[in-house]
Amino acid sequence: MITKRQHNIGRLLMVTTALLWGLAGVCVKSITWNSMSLMSMRSLISLIMVLAVRRSFKISFTKTNVLGALMISITSILYVLSIKLTTAGTAIVLQYIAPILVFLYSVVFQKKKARLSEALITFAVFVGCVLSFADNLDPTRIVGNLLGLLSGFTFAGQIIITNSEGSDSESSMIMGNAIGFLVCLPFMFFDKGLSFDAKNVIWVLVLGVFQYGLANVLFSKGIKLVDKIEGSLILTIEPIFNPIPVAIFCGEKMGTLAIIGFAVVIIFVTAYGLLPQEQKEN
Repeated sequence: MITKRQHNIGRLLMVTTALLWGLAGVCVKSITWNSMSLMSMRSLISLIMVLAVRRSFKISFTKTNVLGALMISITSILYVLSIKLTTAGTAIVLQYIAPILVFLYSVVFQKKKARLSEALITFAVFVGCVLSFADNLDPTRIVGNLLGLLSGFTFAGQIIITNSEGSDSESSMIMGNAIGFLVCLPFMFFDKGLSFDAKNVIWVLVLGVFQYGLANVLFSKGIKLVDKIEGSLILTIEPIFNPIPVAIFCGEKMGTLAIIGFAVVIIFVTAYGLLPQEQKEN
């Protein structure tokens, strides 16, 4: 039984996770490496950090944990590839069909009693994400858009599986990082943009240590303390926060729709957090 204090800690961990994940756009845009090289390095750094925090090399190789690891690694690879092949705004908004998918999974497969308040809030948050990046959507970049959309399905799978009873999210995170590192490592040898100048090194460290490593540590702990629907809604802070550091460091400004979308998401995620606890229970 999760106490109210643990639930609030879980919320804080998920909010921090979302903010750190939101650094992906500025990091990827600031590094000259190809997406697979980025994935390999950030997975390695994250792997080291998760193992250091866990203080144990013992991993639970259950079916659930392995499946969670696959979802984690595939989501990351698809997302980073998508950012390189389309606009960062398009990639992230397509990925955030995840809250809708998590909600539908809970209602259809887990027979969760659908509350009108939850349905409306989930839909409103998704609309807020779409508004935030409506000006950036580029239908001409089909491959990148498709990869971003696929990452939304695998991201929903990641949330559902790592939140499920009996799962060990830290084991999944360790295996997921190992898979990402090993699968993407060979591509570094063919990366013409691979350079270890000061700018690249700094942004790679930010990407690996904070955007992915620390974020993964916090996610693996926080996802077990909140309801899967609430967790997916809190994480929508990521695509809303994403353009802020990009605007600061890369000169990309937020438009009117982005600001409106930001307000919509913050308001409705906060509204969900204020719902009576019994309305969120499965």
